[in-house]
Amino acid sequence: MSSEKILSRVNKEPGFGLQAVLAAQKETGAPAPLADPPENADEVKAQCDTFVLDAFTADDAWELGHLLYARLLPLVTAKARPTLISIASATGHVLFQAAVGAGTQLDNTIWIQRKRATVLRFGCSTWLMHCKFAGDEEAFRAKFTLSPDLAAGYAIHGGGVPIRVRGVEGVAAVVVLSGLKQHEDHGVIVNVLNANWK
Repeated sequence: MSSEKILSRVNKEPGFGLQAVLAAQKETGAPAPLADPPENADEVKAQCDTFVLDAFTADDAWELGHLLYARLLPLVTAKARPTLISIASATGHVLFQAAVGAGTQLDNTIWIQRKRATVLRFGCSTWLMHCKFAGDEEAFRAKFTLSPDLAAGYAIHGGGVPIRVRGVEGVAAVVVLSGLKQHEDHGVIVNVLNANWK
């Protein structure tokens, strides 16, 4: 794990995330800037690879999904880049999924599946995998002796982040975005988790 710090959701009021979505729909200004994640694998691992929470229930996934939607809405509107949000348990049970902006496609769903598979197999963010291999998919495939067909089931592009829970072995859930540039997909997840879990 990249951090031993256990995070708790700051606002436990039911519907807080949905209220954030409603407020975001009324916003007309430019979106708040998004900090780029580090590109050095060691820095990613130390700062923004995995989040360890005190708990992660379906209610937490619902709130996180809406908070991600609220954060994405102005970005998607400004960039005209529809984005798909998906949060699933480690067993693959989808806890939250929504398209932000019109125009997501089946391809976004396939990217979601590939990013989730990478997080579950390697136990780290897809951005960390991207940084470790400098985006070189052939080097990734060779390192793990994957056939081209098997390698196609994984994505080393930012936007997949593992959620761990205190006292639970392994990854408990995976948060995935597909639609923005890969560093932005990762950055939005990190931004929302850091702002709402302390």
